[in-house]
Amino acid sequence: MKIVVKVGTSTLAHPTGQLNIRKVEEFCRVLSDLKNAGHQLILVSSGAIGMGVGKLSLHDRPHDIPTKQAAASVGQCELMYTYNKEFGEYNHTVAQILLTILDLQDAQHLQNFRTTIERLLQLGVLPIINENDSVATEEIEIDNDTMGALVAKAVGAELLILLSDIDGLFTADPHKDESAQLIREVHAITPEIIALAGGKGSSLGTGGMATKLKAASIATEAGIDMIIANGAHPEQLYDIMDGKSIGTRFFGREKN
Repeated sequence: MKIVVKVGTSTLAHPTGQLNIRKVEEFCRVLSDLKNAGHQLILVSSGAIGMGVGKLSLHDRPHDIPTKQAAASVGQCELMYTYNKEFGEYNHTVAQILLTILDLQDAQHLQNFRTTIERLLQLGVLPIINENDSVATEEIEIDNDTMGALVAKAVGAELLILLSDIDGLFTADPHKDESAQLIREVHAITPEIIALAGGKGSSLGTGGMATKLKAASIATEAGIDMIIANGAHPEQLYDIMDGKSIGTRFFGREKN
């Protein structure tokens, strides 16, 4: 299968912003094994700004654009160094691609991106994509949940997996309501489903359920299934590949 996996900052970093070594090692090991099994993987990774915050010893995520861009520049080096090292342990080569929303909206840029991705996959490389936060501004920023969906659509992926700090979509906020139930399957994104979205996620990240439902809309409209699962348990990726019910699955519309 051609699979896009999006991993959130909460999976990669401690609340301090410093790298969560145990989680990252396990995550890269599982992805490497799935590649060994013959799957084509594309990783959309958050974490550049969060890791930059830790590397620069900032107290919290910056709010002004220059500091955010500086943190992203520093964090990208840390992020790719880590991925290169971890995937290299399993003899897998990684490549970095930095995108902005403008790249995905411009026809020529989009075609260039598709061509590059396809060649990388043919060469057995694992492409790692992130928004180019060091040059993006608030006017052109895009969250990585949406980025994951747009990438999945652009490359014709069969499955999009969003790994976050929550098990999936619930009937209510599970942090506040003990009676909240996990919704296993979503066959249509109705106003009632959209109403279940809460606020933003962790202090280091920018995502929340609203961005995940937006991603689900993009993916399912393109005929791509999408799964929200908890990134704290990377081994669940094996279960997903085995067809087991993990997290919340949004079913793509049938293509005519």
